[in-house]
Amino acid sequence: MDLSLSLATVAALFASMAVLAAMPSVSVLAVTARAASGGFRHGALTSLGVVAGDLVFIALAIFGLAMLAEAMGEAFVLVRYAGGLYLLWLGVVVWRAAGRSAAGTAAAAGSGWSSFMTGLLITLADQKAVLFYLGFFPAFLDLSEMSVSDAAMIGLIALLAVGGVKLIYAWAAHRAGAWLGRGAGLWMNRIASVVMVGAGIVVLLRR
Repeated sequence: MDLSLSLATVAALFASMAVLAAMPSVSVLAVTARAASGGFRHGALTSLGVVAGDLVFIALAIFGLAMLAEAMGEAFVLVRYAGGLYLLWLGVVVWRAAGRSAAGTAAAAGSGWSSFMTGLLITLADQKAVLFYLGFFPAFLDLSEMSVSDAAMIGLIALLAVGGVKLIYAWAAHRAGAWLGRGAGLWMNRIASVVMVGAGIVVLLRR
């Protein structure tokens, strides 16, 4: 295993990615909203989608494909609009379902696949992320001397750091709903729908 990353570098990368993942963002809003409206499972799958999107951008940055990302600018714009419109639609669906029975609301929360796609689309909607990673990684390692094992380790770090933080958000949102009780379910879903619509608007207006 040709791994050149030191333990100190791994720890620094993990801490940095975890802190960045914990900062308020559209992805945090999406994860908490999905967990609040559909339960921890939906929040976890949205988190997985966020991580998958991050891994795509990390791979582009590591393998020097930033120019490819820029060349695909129009495609990323389409992804951004798709992600924003999807969040708007999902917010409306959750709002309309909020006044129904618990079973109806759960069904309206959508499939696990829809939650995963929510996280993936809102992450891929920000094509500038690959440029961020391109400037972020050189502070910790030399991209020109990176091995496949190093790239795999960075992917694992992102999975654990970013995914772990998003899961904490999902768990907290789910527990908040459970703690407030069933009587608060209507308002939790209303709030979640407003958050999703707001996140969709942010994604659509992002430049």
